[in-house]
Amino acid sequence: MTPRSRTRRLSAGLAVVALAFAGAGTAAAHATPVSPSASGAVAAAPGILMNYVVNTKPVSIHVDRAEQAIEAAGGTVVQSYEDLGVIIAQSTSTTFRTDVKLGKNGKSVQSVGATRTAAVSEGPVGAAKPADAAPKGLQAGEATPVLDPREGEQWDMAQIKADQAHKVTDGTHRVLVGINDSGVDDTHPDLAPNFDAANSVNCINNGVPDTTPGAWRPTTSTHGTHVAGTVAAARNGVGIVGVAPGVRIASVKVVNDDGYIYPEYSICGFVWAAEHKMDVTNHSYFIDPYTFWCKNDPDQGAVLEAVRRAVAFATSKGVLSVAAAGNSNYDLANKTTDNTSPNDTTPVARTINNDCLDIPTELPGVITVASTTNTKARSGFSNFGLNKIDVAAPGSSILSTLPGNRYGIASGTSMASPHVAGVAALIKSSRPWLKPAEIEKALRVEADDQACPAVVDARCTGTTANNAFFGEGLVDALDGVKKY
Repeated sequence: MTPRSRTRRLSAGLAVVALAFAGAGTAAAHATPVSPSASGAVAAAPGILMNYVVNTKPVSIHVDRAEQAIEAAGGTVVQSYEDLGVIIAQSTSTTFRTDVKLGKNGKSVQSVGATRTAAVSEGPVGAAKPADAAPKGLQAGEATPVLDPREGEQWDMAQIKADQAHKVTDGTHRVLVGINDSGVDDTHPDLAPNFDAANSVNCINNGVPDTTPGAWRPTTSTHGTHVAGTVAAARNGVGIVGVAPGVRIASVKVVNDDGYIYPEYSICGFVWAAEHKMDVTNHSYFIDPYTFWCKNDPDQGAVLEAVRRAVAFATSKGVLSVAAAGNSNYDLANKTTDNTSPNDTTPVARTINNDCLDIPTELPGVITVASTTNTKARSGFSNFGLNKIDVAAPGSSILSTLPGNRYGIASGTSMASPHVAGVAALIKSSRPWLKPAEIEKALRVEADDQACPAVVDARCTGTTANNAFFGEGLVDALDGVKKY
């Protein structure tokens, strides 16, 4: 059973967006982190509207009771995912976390956590939202396929053998890839042939799905359109060619106009992908406002659990999630400090450990992708970590589509991840019976082993078959489409 997006109830008293992408050069206004050993709950000032995740058992009666507890505590149910046992709520009460647990139905509440440290910028749920802006022109087979005009510039496709894979197949339109990002310009001539408007959505209004035509387009960012082109720019005699130019793509907009990806946006995106039978989703972002979410902090722990449930639900419904490793040149297997969180108010240095996770990339069932250069070296910005990185893919100086019928070059693990999402789509096209775990296994097994640098780098621990810089190797599109 898919999770129901239950009808929200508006309580009395409530009226009826520094980039966080995993792309290089991203800068978000970061806010005050709390030591994972401290309580860490961030109290909202009186009258400040805040969003929360409220976790309960994924059973109807407990979800109902948790909703009642939310309303009794002066909150509003924004979105309710029954099969996850996750509810998104709003409140202006400074004691909401405590009150929701102490009321008559509070025993059904497992955990409560604020999804951000700044006030809700989009306003109360149900409030009129501004009209969606049009995309801005921002810059920032069996036979040998006919080359598109700029395909010769795509060194990245040759590195992962996508050009050879295309002699076997470009992928099939029955496969759907979700671009969970800042929006996709579906009017771009290289994206329009493969764009699926019916399965696109905007999740940035408090995590409530908005299917208004065009709401899923970009307004302030080129990022999602660039990612989309790498996955599935069409083979149409125009511009470039994506890794899987024959599959469909849908825009799942999870980044607001200030560049933030708050937990409720991301959860909405994962559930939407599951409900709309997507095969693969790409997540070139980390969830704000924390670079790392620590499970023993009340707010962060509740959010971590809610997002974990959303990812697990999507996986159970046949969605393979692929995510960027991040661009901080950070060892994800040996976490020590975080100086950049929370990024929506004021960052404060804190000590962390490996129980603190970069989400969604470090969650179970998510493919974590590191970045390589045109010489197959690790990109200097790419995060790394033994048994944290699954595979690697090109991410430095990648040519792809931009809004407004443009093309441009960008760098980051944000650019590496969609290469892997594209290969996963080719694998699904060639072997449609494979489930997410089986596609993940194929990506790992079929990747080309990549040794640590010849000049000794102590950070590159592990073996040629599996190491901290490249995981199980450079993703291989050709092996992915071999006939079995």
